[in-house]
Amino acid sequence: MCAAFAAALALALPFQANASNNEDQTGVTTSDTAAPTSPPVAEKREHSYTRHGITISDPYDWLYDKSYPTVDDEDVLDYLKAENAWFETKMAPHKELTEALFTEMRARIKEDDSTVPQRRGDYLYWSEFEEGAQYRKHWRRPVAGGDDQLILDETALAEGLEYFRLGAVSVSKNGRYLAYSTDTNGSERFTARIKDLQTGELLADEIPETLSGLTWLKGDTILAYSKVDDNWRVNNVRLHTIGTPTSEDVEIFTEDDISFRVGAGLSAQEDYLVISTGDNETSEVRFVSADDPTGEQVLVKPRVKGVEYNIDIRDGELFVLTNDDHINFRLAKASIDTPGNWETVIAGRDEFYLTDFELFKDFLVTEGRLNGLDQVQIRSYDAPTSAAPIAFPEASYNAGLSNNPEYDQAKLRLSYESMITPDTVFDYDVASRSLEQLKQQEIPSGYDANLYTTERIEIQARDGTMVPVSIVMRKDRDQMNGGEAGPLHLYAYGAYGYAVPPGFSTTRLSLIDRGFAYAIAHIRGGDDLGRRWYLQGKLNERANTFNDFVDVGRGLIAQGYTAEGKVTASGGSAGGELMGAIINQDPAQYGAVVAHVPFVDVLNTMLNEELPLTPGEWQEWGNPIESKQAFAYILSYSPYDQVTAQEYPPLLVTAGLNDPRVTYWEPAKWVAKLREYKTDDNVLLLKTNMGAGHGGKSGRWNSLYETAEEFAFILWQMGMAESE
Repeated sequence: MCAAFAAALALALPFQANASNNEDQTGVTTSDTAAPTSPPVAEKREHSYTRHGITISDPYDWLYDKSYPTVDDEDVLDYLKAENAWFETKMAPHKELTEALFTEMRARIKEDDSTVPQRRGDYLYWSEFEEGAQYRKHWRRPVAGGDDQLILDETALAEGLEYFRLGAVSVSKNGRYLAYSTDTNGSERFTARIKDLQTGELLADEIPETLSGLTWLKGDTILAYSKVDDNWRVNNVRLHTIGTPTSEDVEIFTEDDISFRVGAGLSAQEDYLVISTGDNETSEVRFVSADDPTGEQVLVKPRVKGVEYNIDIRDGELFVLTNDDHINFRLAKASIDTPGNWETVIAGRDEFYLTDFELFKDFLVTEGRLNGLDQVQIRSYDAPTSAAPIAFPEASYNAGLSNNPEYDQAKLRLSYESMITPDTVFDYDVASRSLEQLKQQEIPSGYDANLYTTERIEIQARDGTMVPVSIVMRKDRDQMNGGEAGPLHLYAYGAYGYAVPPGFSTTRLSLIDRGFAYAIAHIRGGDDLGRRWYLQGKLNERANTFNDFVDVGRGLIAQGYTAEGKVTASGGSAGGELMGAIINQDPAQYGAVVAHVPFVDVLNTMLNEELPLTPGEWQEWGNPIESKQAFAYILSYSPYDQVTAQEYPPLLVTAGLNDPRVTYWEPAKWVAKLREYKTDDNVLLLKTNMGAGHGGKSGRWNSLYETAEEFAFILWQMGMAESE
């Protein structure tokens, strides 16, 4: 349900359907031919339930394998394989276009690329891709001089694996040990290992089932981590002592509320372990000495529903970011002896959304958004209300603090990009207030920013709210489209307070250079315009998110950016829910829609408290188990439940068999129901990555190829495929 990122595909022998629609007992239509000639038709099996006096029929419930997370029901697997075979069959004529898109996308990526080295302790650290490699290598060298040292080789770790993802990476303070975690099937259950960087030896210590950062404590002898339970919930902080069996690990914190998630990390001066727990609207924090992590923990302030806060500690003072007295948060401080007595340092303001802060030896940094644009502000401890904002060169951009691991730091590492400016790395000299560009993303095949233009406009939604939209396109787009309204791709997320930044994308150019405009709708549900913007798109105001997206598209049509039927759209996870809702509401607007791992079976998922994420999601969507009103409201927009007999636009849907966030059966059930109800002949495809999780295939080229497939589908449906 939340946004997330990476995974892989393993197609078994295809199980397919033919035109005669002969059904067998596997739950799908079968064929004796080797290649499917029609899409699979899922069997309907009687299933219903009643809640709050309302009875819901759900004949595709059988696609939910009740042994999940093990998926071994042959009927379910056969259906998914049949859909994969249909996907392959329909995309086969456009293989040449997909390959061409992949080739041009890959040509924009510098293959032998590396990050800018950054100092931590006695070493400079960086990572790099070698030419042709799918995964990174991680390096360091002594600040005082010496040879480069390869500390972690993802390519070697991924060898022979269908899927590989590196999770947490943490070097001990003394520089001797490297702790890291890996996921090899996309289930987001990581295994942590420890490497001795002096000897190159991989220690015997192995910690399975982790889902957290890895934090070094007590003179680099203890590793703090969190273990994930059977329901994919992180409710603990545990300590592992190097060289001891994991059975002897000590659990120092346990969260009893099943809706809360736990995390831990070090304070600015690395003298305290800070333990945080919370859900989407409430939090609670405690801290303990990093040198005595089994010692007494100090609770900062008990949880109060609706109050969020996080802390950092400097020289015996707590700094607290909280929304307790203003929706856009304030920064407060307190003595370490009376941590719950908060005194305002920076007051909350309607016009400025304070999103984060970071403490350094001689100054602090606040981050936020003013009128929806990123702000990075340097402040002194003596006069914290006086801010020195860093000036950036464009009117619309995405900027923020990057990797700044040292507490005593005179220069700040920043990241910067815009819709037309590639990813740029700066160092900001705090004393001189000057920016030094260290690196800008290289595009080997060539890129001329002067060919493109970007705009930020506002479009009025149906309730009168003005919704910001960021747009990028070619300056010669009108000529490219022969003077007619050209196609436009519209993207949004709209959930969890996540703001989609107006950033740069090399893959996006493959649409823009073919005459598309590309627009990001900053709809409610994200926090682009402040915390209230987020709250206006959740719970009982969730429909605002869907309405904003539809109305932005209609507004862009009205203003001549495109025409009806020439809007294409995409979104993933909660953004995939958005795709399901908008095609139920206004299908005629869209020429093609792509829904990645879409959260579309909202009601059933929120009713199933045994699923991994459900209890923690009630604060976002509502609890239909306890509330009849929440049940009725979710039912009114849940894309799966609202599928009706009407024409739908061409649709490509993806899923991951091992996805713990949006379980595979949500998109599978949705596609099955769409096939039953839709009255058109438009293409409907479902691709399930059988060895993957929430983010698709792993490896930079495998992932890029899936983007090429997505764009080939869009171009095909818009009549712009070279093969036509």
